[in-house]
Amino acid sequence: MTRETGTDQVEHEPGAGTRTDFDTVVVLDFGSQYSQLIARRVREAGIYSVLLPWDTDWADIAPLAPKGVILSGGPASVYDAGAPSLPGWVLREQIPVLGICYGMQLLANAAGGAVSPADRREYGPATVEVTRPSPLFQGLPSSLDVWMSHGDHVAAAPPGYEEIASSPNAPIAGMSDGQRFGIQFHPEVGHTPLGRDILRNFLVDICGCRPDWTPEHFIESAVRQLREMVGEGRVLLGLSGGVDSSVAAALIHRAIGDRLTPVFVDNGLLRLGEAELVREVFGRTFGMNLVFADAKDRFLARLQGVVDPEEKRRIVGDVFIRVFEAEAERHGPFDFLAQGTLYPDVIESTAADTRAAVKIKTHHNVGGLPADLRFQLIEPLRYLFKDEVREVGRALGLPDEIVNRQPFPGPGLSVRIIGEVTSEDLDLLRRADAIVREEVDHLGADLRVWQYFAVLLPVHSVGVMGDYRTYGRVCAVRAVTSEDAMTADWARLPYEILARISNRIVNEVHGITRVVYDISSKPPATIEWE
Repeated sequence: MTRETGTDQVEHEPGAGTRTDFDTVVVLDFGSQYSQLIARRVREAGIYSVLLPWDTDWADIAPLAPKGVILSGGPASVYDAGAPSLPGWVLREQIPVLGICYGMQLLANAAGGAVSPADRREYGPATVEVTRPSPLFQGLPSSLDVWMSHGDHVAAAPPGYEEIASSPNAPIAGMSDGQRFGIQFHPEVGHTPLGRDILRNFLVDICGCRPDWTPEHFIESAVRQLREMVGEGRVLLGLSGGVDSSVAAALIHRAIGDRLTPVFVDNGLLRLGEAELVREVFGRTFGMNLVFADAKDRFLARLQGVVDPEEKRRIVGDVFIRVFEAEAERHGPFDFLAQGTLYPDVIESTAADTRAAVKIKTHHNVGGLPADLRFQLIEPLRYLFKDEVREVGRALGLPDEIVNRQPFPGPGLSVRIIGEVTSEDLDLLRRADAIVREEVDHLGADLRVWQYFAVLLPVHSVGVMGDYRTYGRVCAVRAVTSEDAMTADWARLPYEILARISNRIVNEVHGITRVVYDISSKPPATIEWE
């Protein structure tokens, strides 16, 4: 979230129809790899967006009172059997619509136009000529550099629609009936340089949205909703010391004050010095009565012999809740459990079906919660991206040492040890990870590295130290750049930094004899190894 963007607490699945205090634009997801990026671009324009499956019923959307609808791209062809179709309400309701790529083809097909395979599939840069004046292209040059990604195109515009843009391979690269617009190219990607201007024209000039969504407005709205939800109840919050739970704690504390009790659980899966740092920083920064629970032995006992990463996540989530329940008995009673769940957590944990994102992995605070959870769950950041959370944290007055912390997974180091988690391996990984963080931290903010850490592999490798043969573990170093963790690229760390990291780990962490660097991007890999 920039100073002019944000989101609110609208549920994705289920409960999509929660009313917001701000102008809303709905993005319907037809399976495009860019769907989340479209929603982000809307927010970056200072307007609230909600991303919903393509077949969401109007009854679930109507309470949002959307001022506009954006149809994402997608991998299907409109004439394929079983392809996602255009919901009837899109044409029925008098709401401005922008169809992007497959979304444009759906719009044309449903309104009586014709879609056919293009003579040449087009993936990459192209030039589009604006052929008729349109509010969508207001203030823009007549020739636009854009990014195409399609195999089909609109061969004939529907009755009542005019061609507004054209390209050599897509004669109808843009069309409109005055309220509904379709474009064959992708304005949401960086390779369309004026794409944000096109989106802003649609959002502000066509839909009439007010670009007034700021972190301050999010806080104001969230505080009001929290007070209404909690009433006179009490809230127990799991405070990890990371950005997400810290911002959630500050937000809830602003809403209900001392009726919030944050609990920091030392699960034995933390980074070197983490527990001590959290106790010191939060005692000084928050002015809250932080409850400290030492549960190291309990977590390690449950993880003994477990190698499956999904099982690790479920176990960590379950034990967290059991520890919270014990603390609730000790310090309660409590009515609510609060967490710092974010939008990427929700998207990646969505169960696989035909209308939603494929499940990638279970996040302990999304899919790992037990079925018999006795608290009512509060997740005030559930539909924020990480950068948006940082902006909210700054607006709440949190110090940089909290707001700028790199992300850390809820299951902690258990998903950075490939295989069984033991206290000995945790010790190795903590010391290696501390070296990685120390060396990268010395580079400062110029590298813009999103996340950097060590992973301990279940592999032994021969080495030599002095005149002695060694046979120790292999450590992988992972560093990525990203905006929101939905996609990520491996960081091009300077060779001298990588050399220093490798040299220090092998020499200072007895038991590790080899260091490798992970150069996988997301996708196809994920940021974490498990």
